[in-house]
Amino acid sequence: MVKRTDITKLRKGWFKKYWIYYAMFLPGGLFLLLFNYVPMGGLVLAFKDYWPKHGMFGSPWAEPFYKNFAVLFEDVYFWTVVKNTLIISVLRFATSFPFTIFVALLFNELRSKTFSKFVQTILFIPYFISWVIISGIVKKVFGADGMVDTMLNRIGISGISFMSDDVPFMILLIAVDIWKGVGYGMVLYIASMSAINYELYEAVEIDGGNRLTKMLHVTLPGLKLLISMQLVMSFSGILNGGFDQIYNMYSVPVRDVADILDTYLFRISFGEEQDHSLSTAVGLFKSVIGFVLILAANKVSNKLNEESVL
Repeated sequence: MVKRTDITKLRKGWFKKYWIYYAMFLPGGLFLLLFNYVPMGGLVLAFKDYWPKHGMFGSPWAEPFYKNFAVLFEDVYFWTVVKNTLIISVLRFATSFPFTIFVALLFNELRSKTFSKFVQTILFIPYFISWVIISGIVKKVFGADGMVDTMLNRIGISGISFMSDDVPFMILLIAVDIWKGVGYGMVLYIASMSAINYELYEAVEIDGGNRLTKMLHVTLPGLKLLISMQLVMSFSGILNGGFDQIYNMYSVPVRDVADILDTYLFRISFGEEQDHSLSTAVGLFKSVIGFVLILAANKVSNKLNEESVL
């Protein structure tokens, strides 16, 4: 039987040997503690009638305790916002996810190092530009009397308003999101491809396979676990419609289709209402749904791959 003193000595010896790793973890651990775990105490506001003068813990409890959720679920516009969030998230997932994998596969086939570096730079640049700048550029290019509108009018096509019509705006929203994120999104896939055993490619080549065969039967299967992990993470954020992009790009004419949970939450938190209890209820609703979805997606991944990614 192992004595408690022996375990203590073992722990002290382990800490003394690997103290540098604990020191490296400390800043990140403190960051997570302060900005991810401590704020969880604020979830209590979802069950209170918050008054700023009384503070978070001095404010009275809501009666009944689920009052904020009842107000939220009885609001017809709230469900419109949920529908918009799901539509935008699903469209993003159905387009950007496979497109990123496709671009990564094509990039992996480039043989010229100079050209591959050039392509990688071109794909990466949009990711480092803020949504404020990109939305300004998009409005100038696709807005009324913008470059695209002028060109369409010259060839006899009119009546398409990308910034105020529902369908054109949604197409533009998804296209800009793909353009901005594809470079960063393919980094993990490129890194994972570099770890694939090169002998597998040589075996396919000996069997007479071409580059397409190698891509489909070696590269793509080698990304199976990573793709599963990315799928699980994507499902967990399905209620995150992309606040930065939509808040900077949308306007009143397209609010009925572009207003999402994050913009709705922002308005009730910092707009005229400033109902922090209700906004906390919205955030808690998002978190619970995301947690359930990530567990469900992990379960499906476990069934398909016979390996859990969480």
